[in-house]
Amino acid sequence: MNNYFSIGQVKRDISRLVNRVAFGEERIILTSRGLPKAALVSMDDYKKLQQSNMASLADWEEWKERAESLVAGIAKRRGKNAIDFAAFWEANRVDLEDRHAWIAGSD
Repeated sequence: MNNYFSIGQVKRDISRLVNRVAFGEERIILTSRGLPKAALVSMDDYKKLQQSNMASLADWEEWKERAESLVAGIAKRRGKNAIDFAAFWEANRVDLEDRHAWIAGSD
């Protein structure tokens, strides 16, 4: 359960709020001028967030390795001949302009 407290209230009641978070399974949202600024969470919640972040990082690293392997495989099959992306992009742009002109009947 999330409860919202202004930073002024937190300054006054920090001990009570920390105990509510630590032992009452609450999450406290700190606000300034009515806008959420930070959160006060239990150590259990913090550890779960850390584990989640580590899992996300591991997933990212795995994806990155697969992508780099795919790029290396493509380069090997192409004999290391790089694709001229600028030429590809320009040809695609010209093709789209031609299609638009044809559709508009101004060919």
